[in-house]
Amino acid sequence: MSITASKTAFTQNGVNVGGYLARPDSKDHRAAVIIVHEWYGLNRHLEDVAERYAKEGYLAFAIDLYDGVLAKDDGEAAAMMSALDQTKALNCLKGAVAHLRSQPGIERVGVTGFCMGGSFALLLPCETELDAAAPFYGDVPEDTSFISRLSCPLLFIGAEKDEWITIDKMKRLEAAIKKYDKQGEVVIYKNAPHAFFNDTREKLYRPDDAADAWRRVLDFFGRYLGQ
Repeated sequence: MSITASKTAFTQNGVNVGGYLARPDSKDHRAAVIIVHEWYGLNRHLEDVAERYAKEGYLAFAIDLYDGVLAKDDGEAAAMMSALDQTKALNCLKGAVAHLRSQPGIERVGVTGFCMGGSFALLLPCETELDAAAPFYGDVPEDTSFISRLSCPLLFIGAEKDEWITIDKMKRLEAAIKKYDKQGEVVIYKNAPHAFFNDTREKLYRPDDAADAWRRVLDFFGRYLGQ
């Protein structure tokens, strides 16, 4: 499927939002996916993910929460993530949701994200109405009461050997989904490390697990976004 993709920026409800928009050249797309970046920022890897969703028929928007700045290394990325205002970031994401819903033909909106972006992809559907959410190894706060506000089906992708998003955190999320009677699933890839989906990080990338997770998320979005 041919696509068109470019950097974009807009103002929604008084909030400035920037990112990378990829769309199928066909006019029949009915669903949009927001992609939230890792702690490094909106780099070429996340643009590629947006393009992959567009080739599957989605209007795909990779949001930029760092206003165009990219981290040079892990230390800088950690500092940038720590400095990010969570409320401001969530307002940007809510603006993206509202903007995508206003686009002609868009009936449903989902979100996915990785690492830091996975954390926001877990929080966002508890802060605004979405149709599906698929966070990859996002953090799970100790207080899981926010899950009581989950507005859509959830597919959480985790990794058994993740040193940050541990098995205990993922079990905590599973318990919260059950406690609040929400529709959700936690899938944990055996022996996989954190960031196993990122094909630009050779030491962490696990191609078989990444391919399986991609197929699983496409199936999930296909069911709940209906593209």
